[in-house]
Amino acid sequence: MKTKGFRWAACIVVAVGLTISVCALAQTPRHLNLRGTLSDYTTQDMPATVAGPWEVRGTWSLFVRGEKADFSAAVDMVHSDQGVFKNGASDYDTGKGRNPHTHHISLEDGTVTAIPGGFRITGGKVTITINGNNPPPFGPNSALQIDVTGGNTVDPSNIAVTFLDDAVAHFGAQPLHGVVRSADKDDHDRR
Repeated sequence: MKTKGFRWAACIVVAVGLTISVCALAQTPRHLNLRGTLSDYTTQDMPATVAGPWEVRGTWSLFVRGEKADFSAAVDMVHSDQGVFKNGASDYDTGKGRNPHTHHISLEDGTVTAIPGGFRITGGKVTITINGNNPPPFGPNSALQIDVTGGNTVDPSNIAVTFLDDAVAHFGAQPLHGVVRSADKDDHDRR
């Protein structure tokens, strides 16, 4: 009898311990400062008014503080080779055919939620400029969804930034992908 009761108690302790461990893994750290790069192409099936596809390259930073986060990115966009060809240009070597421009993108006070393998940031105030001007031609009402995930060796390692609302007209509906280059975990609020 005592052995049976002890086994049940041991099973309950192990189950509770595993539950706590799994829950802890699904949570984001209290404070996390990430930096990295975006390097991707917009989709080929963008509206004709957008004249894509575009190459998108730039740097980003993300500061998570509990259940809130701030994100910023500075990116360059130029027509890809296919974008130059598709839009009737034959000038692959100068700015005229590539149509270079810049965007500063920020999200303040986004909400952090756990997803499999990482976390997602949504909501908050989003600001996007084009060549330093706001609002951009595609409109002032944009939103972002940012997914930060990791692999089995590097955690976190990947970022995917999906543009929503007005920004879809320029960036497309597919996420832009990038890499995490540095991750600092601490208990200090940098705000």
